[in-house]
Amino acid sequence: MQVEASRGPIEELDVQALAVAVFKNEKADSGFLKKVDELSGGLVRSALDAEEFSGKEGETAYFHLLGNDKLKARRLLLIGVGESGDYKSATVSQMAGTAVRSLRSKNVKSIAVLPRFSGDARGTAATAVEGAYIALFDPDKYRTVEKEEKKIDRLVVVVEDADAGALQQGVTEGKIVGESVNFTRDLANEPGAYMTPTDMADRAREIASEFGLSVDILDEARMEQEGMGSLLSVARGSDQPAKLIILKYTPTTPPADNKELLAFVGKGVTFDSGGISLKPGENMELMKYDMTGGATVMGAMRAIAQLKPPIPILGVAPCTENLPSGKATKPGDVVKAMTGKTIEIINTDAEGRLILADAIAYAKKLGATTVIDMATLTGAVSIALGDVNAAVLGTDQDLIDEIITAGREVGEKFWQLPLDKEYSKQIRSDIADIKNVGGRKAGTITAAAFLKEFADGLSWAHLDIAGTAWGDEAKPYRSKGPTGIAVRTLLRIVDRASRK
Repeated sequence: MQVEASRGPIEELDVQALAVAVFKNEKADSGFLKKVDELSGGLVRSALDAEEFSGKEGETAYFHLLGNDKLKARRLLLIGVGESGDYKSATVSQMAGTAVRSLRSKNVKSIAVLPRFSGDARGTAATAVEGAYIALFDPDKYRTVEKEEKKIDRLVVVVEDADAGALQQGVTEGKIVGESVNFTRDLANEPGAYMTPTDMADRAREIASEFGLSVDILDEARMEQEGMGSLLSVARGSDQPAKLIILKYTPTTPPADNKELLAFVGKGVTFDSGGISLKPGENMELMKYDMTGGATVMGAMRAIAQLKPPIPILGVAPCTENLPSGKATKPGDVVKAMTGKTIEIINTDAEGRLILADAIAYAKKLGATTVIDMATLTGAVSIALGDVNAAVLGTDQDLIDEIITAGREVGEKFWQLPLDKEYSKQIRSDIADIKNVGGRKAGTITAAAFLKEFADGLSWAHLDIAGTAWGDEAKPYRSKGPTGIAVRTLLRIVDRASRK
């Protein structure tokens, strides 16, 4: 898709369709909406007066502009964005996504999106382009019939009278972020047979080569040398060898005397059967997405390499399958992590925390001072927060607040859960230092309490995205399937850190 920025005016936009944001209960008797109404021959006022359209968030009204000589566009799509006081950057993304998905279904090839956001032009353009790219992703990669074949050839983001340079910069950034979110979604959507730990490592090498990241892939022999018994215990049941992916971005001119290193660590279980503690068969096919945390790290690093922030960033993705076999780790086994801490395995389906434990420790060995890990870690988080909020827990309240704020800015919601020391009592083992589950109570919290044991000396936060990484229903602005949550939040965190 070709993406452009424009300062208007809208009557000169050479596109097939215009998509215009409309606020709830807005009237067409003044300002920009009056102009659109006049140029469309009164269609906007007609729809509003007939109460066919009121501007509620997600509402749309579609018109053909027949016999109209005031606009080059032949179609008009009004998109409700809700109350003007609630119109945020995230709504701009959703508005653009709704425009793209709606008009693509009508075989429109070129679109001008007018988000009408009062924020800075660069940010508005970037957010609109992100939303458009995210909207274009569909999970039907392997379908051969009834496949979505319609394409958008050209997208124009319009912010009237804005600085042309700022607009173009926003378009460039939005394209990078949108494509990287979709890169993560594509990885998460791949069947386990096509996205093994080795495949993940190959994709990491590809993005490192293409965008200039340094890359290191630890094989099982090197993991043995590092003492990563926790990670390797998960891989025992599979014929596919585990991989530990290390990606690093280093700016051309690193900050002088900077000893801080931000690291993203993501769970990469490319298929999770539960191991010996076998999951029920129903919906097990979705466990191909259990590597979404690792895919999120890779997608974020892909974008970081192109956005080129002035600070170094480390990305770590431990990757393995979790399968049952005669070699698989058994409930009751005791394994030793890289830190020397011993772990009693109570449930082999609590494997994500086992691989993250060694990955966090290794990130610290590589110099990380701040670690944000992310994982589709617990079913309990879906019970607690549904598919609206991801959970955030950690040891550094400032970091947690930063994650919540960054998420709010990009339209991704994170809700903090407590991590009081009392929860750690639930993971005490009778025969080892700790055990990998703490019982039925507070499952998301005790999983984080387990990871806390390996984050000593770090500014650390944990994101449990199990309830939000996969959408069971399509939205007007996004297909069903992998959502790509947290990629944009991580990038916003990097951006905010770069400006300090």
